Amino acid sequence: MTTNVRTIKWEFAAKFIRSKSAVTGLIVVVVLVFMAIMAPYISPFPSDSMDFSSMMSPPGVNGHLMGTDQYGRDILTRILYGSRISLMVGIVAVGIGAGFGILLGVIAGYFGGILDALIMRVVDAMLSFPYILLAIAMMAMLGPGLFNAMLAIGIVMTPNFARIVRGNVLSVKEEEFIVASKILGASNSRIIASHILPNILHIIIVYGSLNFAGAIISEATLSFLGIGIQPPTPSWGSMLRDAQSYLQVDPYMSIFPGTAILISSLGFNLLGDGLRDILDPRLNI
Repeated sequence: MTTNVRTIKWEFAAKFIRSKSAVTGLIVVVVLVFMAIMAPYISPFPSDSMDFSSMMSPPGVNGHLMGTDQYGRDILTRILYGSRISLMVGIVAVGIGAGFGILLGVIAGYFGGILDALIMRVVDAMLSFPYILLAIAMMAMLGPGLFNAMLAIGIVMTPNFARIVRGNVLSVKEEEFIVASKILGASNSRIIASHILPNILHIIIVYGSLNFAGAIISEATLSFLGIGIQPPTPSWGSMLRDAQSYLQVDPYMSIFPGTAILISSLGFNLLGDGLRDILDPRLNI
């Protein structure tokens, strides 16, 4: 058993290393995590420091590598601290969406009947709204703020997780080993925990990593609209909102936070695509 587990680990590592998208995505994610953890130690200035004598300084002037904003705040510092917000929102929002989505998807797919019909109709109703529009509606009810933004994005992600999980549970529960477990008297909870969830875990991991990018973009969108993260907390979306009035005179104010959003979301998408290619058995035949 131990030998088989080691063999599987080595095979996974070998496939991962051969996947350019997975390796590239992992590098981006590691850099993002490093920025978030080390922000207080590597940022050149305090996160809330204002220098009115250096307002709107271009990159490279007065020690500001990426310049300053309209309040004299160092843009590089705010991007470093903004990575903390983006990573936190991704972890919590995806955790909420996956947690509720797995619960609803397993119940609907495994037990079926009225529960399946009821849950799927609610899911269909939520999916009928555009993703960001539903998030905005949630924020309008909850109010602005970091916690509410994470909760709203997580709730909006739940229907997609539920549908993905339900579809895979419907497929797995018809396998012979599930039927055999039922004949041997295994309880529903044991079958779900020991057989169904382990067999769809790779799909959840891949889908969760892909949704990290969606969470980062959603948080930036909500903050850009002024209903997400509130000042003075650094957020890439709010930095873009502040920069829109200076696009013609100081475009660097929008280029740097926009690039941060682009690279981080691209990194998670590449990692998710790579994991899907590695873990999906249909692509490894």
